[in-house]
Amino acid sequence: MFIETKRRSIFFILIFFIATLGTTLFAPSAQAQPYPNRDITFIVPYGPGGSTDPISRQFASQLEQALKVSVNVENKPGGSATIGTAVVIRAKPDGYTLGLTSNSVLAYQPLVNKAIAWKGPEDYQSIVKLVDIPTIIAVRTDSPWHTFEDFMDAVRKNPGKIRAAVSGYRTIPDLAIQELNKIAQVKIATIPFTGGGGEALVALLGGRVEASTGYAPTMLPHVQAGKIRVIASFTKDKYFAFPQATSVVQAGYNVTLPASYSVVAPKGMPSEIKDKIVATSLAIGNSPEFAQFAEKHGLILDVKGPKQTDEEMNEYTKIFRELIIFMDQKK
Repeated sequence: MFIETKRRSIFFILIFFIATLGTTLFAPSAQAQPYPNRDITFIVPYGPGGSTDPISRQFASQLEQALKVSVNVENKPGGSATIGTAVVIRAKPDGYTLGLTSNSVLAYQPLVNKAIAWKGPEDYQSIVKLVDIPTIIAVRTDSPWHTFEDFMDAVRKNPGKIRAAVSGYRTIPDLAIQELNKIAQVKIATIPFTGGGGEALVALLGGRVEASTGYAPTMLPHVQAGKIRVIASFTKDKYFAFPQATSVVQAGYNVTLPASYSVVAPKGMPSEIKDKIVATSLAIGNSPEFAQFAEKHGLILDVKGPKQTDEEMNEYTKIFRELIIFMDQKK
């Protein structure tokens, strides 16, 4: 009886060992599969219809081609783009959640919103900086202001009464106007819209505001349709997308505050995954296909790796800190 029981025990131990060995040798391990082996989620922290949508979808399309997996773009607007960015930064650092975000989100918001999940570059992983987009000022074509000088004359005569729609509270279009208020010593009222640049433009088209600040990808189709007129760009020289518009700097106001768009990921990704995403993203940003897309949409290519992107965000933090002091004094 004892011998028979012992034989059965040995038999079952051998069966278990063989089954375990077979699983180890022949079944593919999820950990051993190369990255990526499933869909990637790409978060856009703004509503559809704004300037970030075409950038995100172009990048995601090229990322799909490069990595041979689906890259699903999801819009998660709100909180001046902090909600969607937080989804990315708090995600599992496995390389399957990436997102587009901006300098106002990464460098300005931590100065005024202590509840958000990041304080600086040490709290997220920069992947690549792709483009700068100059901020522009537009009015309806039936506006009495045909030039930037006309607009500024009206602003001086009507302090606080000229309203500019912007794509969210303390986003770059808002901050550019605040910087202009500071430099020119005027008072343009900004009206933020949580739905992003698309919603701000709708407000202008509907006559609810006198002007709107935004970006070329959103404005250009309506300029071509003859509905709005771009009167100024926050650039040192003429902006190639709207050469008829006045350069704010050439008009005497040293304000150049572009939106700087970068791809970010959660901190703590395995180095081999991070390196692959960074290398692939840099290749996309430097590709002829992306360059053609950028020119068509009025974007200024400024492709940078993680270290340079982090350094740029630290510089923007200094600029925004000074601007906050000015805005606090005006309250």
